[in-house]
Formats: sequence, C-alpha cells, structure tokens
Amino acid sequence: MQRKCFPKFGQYRYHTQRGARLHAKNREGFVRSRCGEREAAARILVANAHLALPIHTKHVLGFEKFIGRASIYGDQEFFDPKDFPWVGEVEADWGKVRAELDALLPYTANIPAFQELQPAQKALTQDDGWKTFFFYAYGLKARGNCRRCPETTKLLKQMPGMKTAFFSILAPGKHLPPHRGPWKGVLRLHLGLLIPEPAELCAIRVGSQTRNWQEGKVMIFDDTFEHEAWNRTDGVRVILFVDIMRPMRFPANVVNAVFTSVIAMPFVPLTGLAGNYLRWEKRFEALVNQGAAAK
Repeated sequence: MQRKCFPKFGQYRYHTQRGARLHAKNREGFVRSRCGEREAAARILVANAHLALPIHTKHVLGFEKFIGRASIYGDQEFFDPKDFPWVGEVEADWGKVRAELDALLPYTANIPAFQELQPAQKALTQDDGWKTFFFYAYGLKARGNCRRCPETTKLLKQMPGMKTAFFSILAPGKHLPPHRGPWKGVLRLHLGLLIPEPAELCAIRVGSQTRNWQEGKVMIFDDTFEHEAWNRTDGVRVILFVDIMRPMRFPANVVNAVFTSVIAMPFVPLTGLAGNYLRWEKRFEALVNQGAAAK
C-alpha cells in the first residue's frame, strides 16, 4: 500500500519569522514520520523555499558547507563570468534571444505572474509585477514556449548543467524583498535582455554587494546568500534567469548531482508548476493563434 505524504506546502502565512521557524520544525517532524528521510529532505527544501529566511535541517546546513569547500570557484556572492568558458558564446548570441523576447512583449499582459504558476512565491510577490515565461524547471520542459523561442532554447542547451530557465519580467516600481534560494548545489545566472535607464535604479543586491544588469552581459551569483532586486525606473526590466549546476571537484560533483536529482523529483508536482503551466499554455496558444488569424 502506497503511503500518502503531506500533500500541500506553501499555503501557510506567518505573522512572525519565529512563527515560521516553529511551524517548519513541527512540519519537518511530520513529513519525516510519513515520508521517510530521503523524500522528507527534498520536500522540506521545497516547502521552505518561499520563506523570507531559510529553514534547513542540520544535515542540509552541513551539506552546504561541504558544497562551499568543494566548489571549484570558491564560496562567494558573485562569480567572474570569465571563469565559465561558455559564457562568451552566450553573450555573443544574446541578440537572438532579445529578438524572440521582443516578439513576446506585446503579450506581456497575458504572461503569468510567478505566483500564478508557483503559489509558494506569494511570500515574495502578490501582484503582477514579476512575470515569468518558463522554458525549463527541474525536469519540466515548457514545450510550447521552447517552440516559440528556438534560438533561446538553443542557447540554453549550450549552458552546462542548466536546470531552470525563464524570462524574468520585472515591472516598473517592483521590488522583490530579501530572500534566499533553498539549494547551494546550483548557481544563478542572469543574462540582461531589456534593461531600462537609468541603470543605477535597476539593480540586485546579493549579500553585501549590489550590481546592475547590462544588456547582453551575464552575471553569476550564489542565490543562497540573501538577495533582493528592484526596478525603480519607468521601464520594464527583462533578464534570462537560469539555474546551472555549481562546478565542483570530484567526487563532490557526483554527490551534488545525485542530491540535486533527489530534490528535483518532487519539485514540479509539489509546487503545482506543471499543471498551472499547462493550463496557461492552452490559453496562451489560443490567444496567439487568434492574433495570427486576425493579421
């Protein structure tokens, strides 16, 4: 008989961070008793990804230190893109990605807000100021979006260890509050596509460092450091948002790959991303076809 595990995470709202920690601790014990150690670890990471501060088990915190020590390029906030030999090709082809983005921008109103696809993101954003046009998400391929943007899809396949990718659209005046990612085994890559002026009013802070995006340029950082982003201009900011596997020495790279796969298995079903995307895809396809028939 298959055991049923706690089915829904992300619907909770906390009045204090202490309350969030206490609830997560109780929930962790419940999940472990129902699901077993390995699946529980994956579910806890997914469940806590939406909190403003991380809530990890002692084992996960220890594993993060292990990852930092085994990282080829160190344990730091930002990384030098020149250390990644394939970044040059990505930047050289950025104009092709921008062209596909430009074709989508007339449909911006119909592109979903992040929390409409993944409700756990409501802890970060509750309006339509952060929209996402997905290509990949830990095993889920957004086939319709990849078909609409073949050059972007081709470029993504050039990135070793690519796990998640989407166009991240930040509306004028939007601020994403301080938060952190749930898993140190990946690094975050941003490719600037549409960056409004003045550039100094559109930025991201990671840890103690603040940087501005540039069109056609890549930045790479560790999203397990507390970070926040803002667009204080009158224009829309768009980047290509990608998670890649963190370069690590052997045998740590093998351990990281296995652990990342274990975490990824429940990610899409637990967050509801797949079903929400497919429902949106049907509506969007009909809208695009309707527009094409009217021309």
